[in-house]
Amino acid sequence: MKLVFATGNIHKIKEIQALMPSEIQLLSLNDINCHDDIVENANTIAGNALLKAQFIKENYGYDCFADDTGLEVMALKGAPGIYSARYAGPQKNALDNTQKLLLELKNKENRAAQFKTVIALAIANQFFTFEGICQGEITISPRGNLGFGYDPVFQPKGYTSTFAQMTPALKNKIGHRGKAVQKLIHYLKTP
Repeated sequence: MKLVFATGNIHKIKEIQALMPSEIQLLSLNDINCHDDIVENANTIAGNALLKAQFIKENYGYDCFADDTGLEVMALKGAPGIYSARYAGPQKNALDNTQKLLLELKNKENRAAQFKTVIALAIANQFFTFEGICQGEITISPRGNLGFGYDPVFQPKGYTSTFAQMTPALKNKIGHRGKAVQKLIHYLKTP
């Protein structure tokens, strides 16, 4: 089975390809010559994932899936949420985003947070969504150099390491994206 993964994020492609069974071949947006800037203007994480999947299905005709992920920090009333990638501005710079987050949490005791990923699947003219959540907290300062985005400041519940200090295999096993992908794979493999 061939499926387009509607993302231009090379880190996400590597993470998800490592989780997919061999009978599912992932195609990237480059593989289908899609260089469009897909608008993400929904007011929810699920809504943004659906917009991307619908765009590829309607404009390119491929069965596909798309994901959207947000970091939700309790002391910031769920922010950055749907604005996680552009929290510090339209340049979508991970270091700027992380620094802004740490600055906003500087005097906050409650550092509880969760990563939420929603995967939207467009297949055979139907749409489905799969959600994965990983709870944890924001650290005082960045730790580790693996992963991407907010990984250096997100410490999953029950662990003493941040995502950026974990092997990709462990992060995929316990992380939000990995949980959502496992639900997607289960659906795809169920007759």
